Amino acid sequence: MATFDATPCLNAKLEDLDLDYIKIRYLPMVFDEGTLADDKRDIKEQLASIHLYDRDNDCPTYAGIILFGINPKYFLLGDYVQFVRFAGKDKGGDILNERQFAGPLYRMLPTLESFVKDAIITQRPVPESLFRERTVWNYPEGAIRELLMNACMHRDYQANMPIRLYQFDDYIELMNAGGLYGEARPENFPSVNDYRNPLVAEAMRVMKYVNKFNRGVTRVQEMLKDNGNPLAEFDVNTITAFRVNVHATMGSDLSKGTSQPLSQSIEEKIVEFCKEPRSLTEIMRYLGYKDRVKFKKKYINPLLGFTLTMTIPEKPNSRNQKYVVRHE
Repeated sequence: MATFDATPCLNAKLEDLDLDYIKIRYLPMVFDEGTLADDKRDIKEQLASIHLYDRDNDCPTYAGIILFGINPKYFLLGDYVQFVRFAGKDKGGDILNERQFAGPLYRMLPTLESFVKDAIITQRPVPESLFRERTVWNYPEGAIRELLMNACMHRDYQANMPIRLYQFDDYIELMNAGGLYGEARPENFPSVNDYRNPLVAEAMRVMKYVNKFNRGVTRVQEMLKDNGNPLAEFDVNTITAFRVNVHATMGSDLSKGTSQPLSQSIEEKIVEFCKEPRSLTEIMRYLGYKDRVKFKKKYINPLLGFTLTMTIPEKPNSRNQKYVVRHE
């Protein structure tokens, strides 16, 4: 049986496709220059040869609309990506930001790539030792991109649920309609892959958004591991949806700028926290310590004069004393 993306979109017409982009940009990706120069067929026949147009019904296929439609959402109500940034760790938090990404995949995919890079991926310097810093990213850009591309490629376009990209303080949840498809099963995931939308998948390969080597999940896990993130958690047991959670490298309080890389030492956490003046009580509360004498002797005193300085150096035991990173 023909997959959904190969079936005719009966209410659509040729004019519902962005023919300029198809002719100028896409067809030269599919065919070499000589083949195109020798091809005297009209545009309908050219599109039909790559399954983007249905000859019998004289209309675009759903793949044509999804990939190159002027307004795909008119024909497929759930064909968009919904981004929501929640405050906190669950959907009960305030909504800090919300966006919808819609349109043909040839336009939407590069927009999503830019959004991930500019709005989701953050970097910050953290101490590697007392005298050196390194840059830490909350998520590897390539991993989030790969998961988004897979969601657009494998989603069930007949469903009204959009692709959901939800960002919380310390993790991202990505969900698309449609569970594992075809030969792919929970027991063989991710070793076995199958394509719900083979025409969409092939076009995305041609446009170099995916490679179809069945290494997407493996690559994501490798990138997360290299960046210091926990491995992604895939929920593949739901028939109607596919969900993945990706946890950040940093602690939970990202929105307040007090997050730490998971591998930081106590000293490094203190230095990071004391970029602003902090009292001993604040530092201990932040790190979960209760014994003031032992904590100060073991961690604060060795840093004084080298990395930390006191805000009231002439009164070391003042109740108003705070500690801050020393600047030469």
